[in-house]
Amino acid sequence: MASEAPEMKPDMVEAFSHPAAIEARGRQGGVTGWTGELLHIHIAPQASFEMEELDEAVCVAGRGIEGDRYFLGTGTYSARPDVREVTLIEQEALDALARNDPPLQSGPLVLEPVDHRRNLTVRGVPLNHLVGRRFRVGEVILRGGRLNFPCKYLETLLGMEVFLPLYNRSGLNCGIEQGGTIRPGDTIEMLD
Repeated sequence: MASEAPEMKPDMVEAFSHPAAIEARGRQGGVTGWTGELLHIHIAPQASFEMEELDEAVCVAGRGIEGDRYFLGTGTYSARPDVREVTLIEQEALDALARNDPPLQSGPLVLEPVDHRRNLTVRGVPLNHLVGRRFRVGEVILRGGRLNFPCKYLETLLGMEVFLPLYNRSGLNCGIEQGGTIRPGDTIEMLD
């Protein structure tokens, strides 16, 4: 009888244990009174694979989205432990790239939700204000761990110069506090 391969899992840091979240947790401020919406859910089973759009996804606390490369331990990531259970990006950032706003590239840059390699595309959610904060996506509770930064790897995959245009608006890396199922159209709201 063949033995099963051991389950691989990337070395994760609990979202609120990341230095950025620790610093943010002790501070007042940030945008409040907003309500957002989940627009798209994407996963990829392995590094460099095309992203696949889902009609719903199961989020598992301490792991990520079932079937995603980071849940499975088959993603591309540094050896350093990090917060990477779920990644989000704002549709507003993608809209700004398409308007070349601010003009950081030679012209408009169209980056579709399937292209940016984040798990969740959201609208009306001030992601940069959610480091160290708890928020709900449908029935799932997420913890904002740190801002995501663009990488040259994404430029290679897309064949587009996106590093500078995405700088400081490349999304948020989160941990899952309470798992459950999410679907496009789910409401997003802050809990803290």
